[in-house]
Amino acid sequence: MAEGKAAADYEPGSSLRRPLHVVLQGPGLARLRKPAGPFSLLWSLASSLLLLLGLAFAWLVGSQALQRVGSGAGDSHAAGRSSVVSGTAGAGSSAGGVSSPAAGPGIEPKEYKREELPEKSIKSFADVKGCDESKAELQEVVEFLKDPAKFTRLGAKLPKGVLLTGPPGTGKTLLAKAVAGEAGVPFFYRAGSEFEELYVGVGSRRMRALFAAAKKKAPCIVFIDEIDAIGGNRKHWENHTRKTLNQLLVEMDGFEANEGVIVVAATNLPETLDPALKRPGRFDRQVAVPLPDVKGRAEILEYYLSDKPVAAGLDQSLLARQTSGFSGADLSNLINEAALLAAKRGADAISGDMIDYAYDKVLMGVERKSAVRSLESLRRTAYHESGHALVALAVPGASPVHKATIVPRGHALGMVTQVGREDEFSINRQQMLARILVSMGGTVAEELVFGRDQVSSGATDDLRQATNMARHMIMQCGLNDELGPLYIEDEKLLSESTKQQIDTEVRGLLINARSQVKALLTEQLEQLHSVAAALLDHETLTAGQIKSVLAGEKLAPALLDFAQRNKQQQPKPEEGAEVAPGPEEAALDEQ
Repeated sequence: MAEGKAAADYEPGSSLRRPLHVVLQGPGLARLRKPAGPFSLLWSLASSLLLLLGLAFAWLVGSQALQRVGSGAGDSHAAGRSSVVSGTAGAGSSAGGVSSPAAGPGIEPKEYKREELPEKSIKSFADVKGCDESKAELQEVVEFLKDPAKFTRLGAKLPKGVLLTGPPGTGKTLLAKAVAGEAGVPFFYRAGSEFEELYVGVGSRRMRALFAAAKKKAPCIVFIDEIDAIGGNRKHWENHTRKTLNQLLVEMDGFEANEGVIVVAATNLPETLDPALKRPGRFDRQVAVPLPDVKGRAEILEYYLSDKPVAAGLDQSLLARQTSGFSGADLSNLINEAALLAAKRGADAISGDMIDYAYDKVLMGVERKSAVRSLESLRRTAYHESGHALVALAVPGASPVHKATIVPRGHALGMVTQVGREDEFSINRQQMLARILVSMGGTVAEELVFGRDQVSSGATDDLRQATNMARHMIMQCGLNDELGPLYIEDEKLLSESTKQQIDTEVRGLLINARSQVKALLTEQLEQLHSVAAALLDHETLTAGQIKSVLAGEKLAPALLDFAQRNKQQQPKPEEGAEVAPGPEEAALDEQ
């Protein structure tokens, strides 16, 4: 009996000591085995990638589920809180808070509450300067909201949208703040970037919540700043990312009526907006907010200087003409820089020279006082800028000279500032030629004094401006006898013969201008030396000082000129060494 039991233990599968091993073979199972050889690395990478994709999918599904649970809890909490408030204080107890069952955390629209803001933050139309026409358009909207019967008695309808367009810094957001301060109706606002988030559908949900809150308090105003963030042109392959824009289109003019809600939007890029958004019925009015003209700049400067101490003799009209092309934000920054400089110097008031210094800082950069320059470089720059100034004073059609300086700022070693008599919306042929002649003045002055081989590369920007102006005259303005009244938009579409003719005419115009400037400065070579010497002594000359130098008058000596500061910074030559005078020193000795 014992022998039979022992024999049974030795049989496979009869006990733990003798397990049964099964080996499966077949073509189907062989495919699942890890390949050997060079394909083993690819098999490992593929399996790891599949594992990562599975984990990512599981994480995404889990996060979406947690988000839905959290938003549902937040919605129920907000609904319960709103019901408690309504039961204790009434339905209208909140002066502007918006609670909607459809709006979860971060979805509630922002409402402008004037009573909760400090007095300095409240703006009105009196604070808006330099854009009278744009302000009048929005004043009409505010008047419509305050007295709708005045307009509706003749069948007029409330405009649905006002689109503010213009360059950055012209006051579009300030106009919206003025509307909010004077409208007398609820004012909701959002930025275009606040609608977009990682998950698709959040933006359209916030848009629905915004208009749902606005409809409850109609008539009201909804302001969307930087609307180009959500209102760009739609493409057929990105419809899933344009749900916010589609929701905005439906809310402004869709199947459901949207009475009493005016949408005011602002953008710097109106050309990028979708055509369906700009059409009448959505944005009925497109109000351009341009750069201020000379009258507008004078008003803006007066507004920003009204609460600051100003020294006597400050010419605000000259400053308004000098800041051509500045926006309201640029002018605000200019006055602020001047005020900071006055505080740094310990002055009691802002003077004209402080504003002039701030103007150079904003336009060209900080003064490079630590720059070490040789006397030869200083004199070459002085003659270069003197050439520009003399040509600008002598050529008819050139803008008046404001000042000339050899103080380096930013990437410039010196400059001549010209101030227009008034805003130039278009310029004539004489003014174009004058700009070319003035640009040539610096290079020609260097060539007359130092020789052709000593002309520096500082004239690169001057030549670029002169060449661009010459090509503009010939290609866009038709101011050429050979080519005639021809407007050329794209030079690539022209024939080779026409291109060659354009190049010939541009080159001839520049050579002729250079010859005129050379003849002019040759006649005024003595005045050129005088202005250059005065620049070396005073480093900056105003228009009045330049005219005094040309009249033969002597200027008051400077306390410490720029050349002397550079001499102090430069290493002294060794004893016994002789320093040969340069060509500019010899030219000054000839005087």
